[in-house]
Amino acid sequence: MDELKLYIPMGVKPETELFNGFGRKQLFQSVIGSLAVGAVAAVVWFLSGNVTATVILVLSGIFGSVMMTTKDQSNLSVVDQVQNLVRFLWSQKVYPYRYGDEWGCR
Repeated sequence: MDELKLYIPMGVKPETELFNGFGRKQLFQSVIGSLAVGAVAAVVWFLSGNVTATVILVLSGIFGSVMMTTKDQSNLSVVDQVQNLVRFLWSQKVYPYRYGDEWGCR
């Protein structure tokens, strides 16, 4: 019996990561987020003409998108948690009971 032990490796990642918790999928998500914040920063720059506010908005958007897509120890990022929350809010939560004949003898 001692020869039939199962060893499960710990910490094996399913995909390569650029740094801990940040792989190609997270890179794509953060680029999309950075581009969205960049568009908002461009609108702010066209409306106000303030370069300092625009640069701070762009840099905080890049930093924020990377931080929100990086996965933690539970293998969830902030974006994943928000997606789970929205999916839960839209799911059915009332389960009406209907009596059914267990053996089908009606």
